[in-house]
Amino acid sequence: MRIDKALEQISEIHEHLAMSQLFRGYRAVPAVLSGVLAIVAAWIQPFIVSGVDPRIFVFYWTLVAVAAFSIEGGSVIYGYLREEDPHARQRTVTVVGQLAPSLAVGVIVTIAFLVPEDRRLISFLPGIWALLYGLGLSASKPFLPRMIGWVAVFYILCGCMLLRRAVGLGLGSLSPWETGIPFGVGHILGGVILYWNLERRRHGSER
Repeated sequence: MRIDKALEQISEIHEHLAMSQLFRGYRAVPAVLSGVLAIVAAWIQPFIVSGVDPRIFVFYWTLVAVAAFSIEGGSVIYGYLREEDPHARQRTVTVVGQLAPSLAVGVIVTIAFLVPEDRRLISFLPGIWALLYGLGLSASKPFLPRMIGWVAVFYILCGCMLLRRAVGLGLGSLSPWETGIPFGVGHILGGVILYWNLERRRHGSER
């Protein structure tokens, strides 16, 4: 019995240590708000964006992405500035650094696809965006709840399906929901996972 109790205590210690290493800068509410923003943006796009030039599609979703990352990034920056522990601050830099390359590549590819006269390349962007974001989440997974890995898989699968669709339909495949659904559903799922695995447990421990 003592051995069983000791093993149980060791398991609890390991769980607490693992939880202490998780990055808590990403918050559930900003993630969910970003997801809702993506879905609303997809819904209202036909009403506020006119024209057949696919570059308008890219500019519109670039503005949506900037707004979404301002919501989530503002939360991370606020937490970083309030944090007094240098180790926690360094963890913030590390985790953001895991995601930053994918975002940077996304910006570079988007600009590169806008330059050529052949606008058919733009039809591949929603799939590429989803793939890159999924890869960025995968790189950040060691510092986040394990269930986030399934969100990364969701983004990657969506990216693959969108690329396959773009190959078959070209510019005819450009739909606001091709961006709204992956990033809307993905961010909302991520927010639910963050709340359930981090914020809920923390609130419970404070009672």
